[in-house]
Amino acid sequence: MNSAILGPVVAMAAWTMVIWIWMYATRLPAMGRAGIDGKTVVGSTGGELRNVLIAKGEQRASWVADNYNHLHEAPTVFYAVCLALALAGQGDNLNATIAWVYVALRVAHSLVQILSNRVIIRFGLFALSTFALIMLVVHAAMAVLLN
Repeated sequence: MNSAILGPVVAMAAWTMVIWIWMYATRLPAMGRAGIDGKTVVGSTGGELRNVLIAKGEQRASWVADNYNHLHEAPTVFYAVCLALALAGQGDNLNATIAWVYVALRVAHSLVQILSNRVIIRFGLFALSTFALIMLVVHAAMAVLLN
């Protein structure tokens, strides 16, 4: 199957891996500065680590981890709907363009969250990306349910 919408799917997955690398490149040094020895920590959760890092003034490291987690929320719907569109033969033209817009908005959301964490800007980007995702879901529903 060759569908243009698969490009944004792969790009979104690749961006998630970039953020994973960024998360550990940021978090591990922050843990060191905060006096946390990862080799001796037992039973800690990500939330507990986040709280310790924030308490030690390392909140920026948590911003990257928070964004990594966000990339496993709404984008999961994006992956599913894009694959449904590709399988339904509707993954080209308008839907591929909307998918690229979604990816661009999510990348922008990531960069805002990681670099400045301005909530109003993040919210605007999230809302716009959600509208793009809604359009893809509606198009997928029409392609699958009306055919």
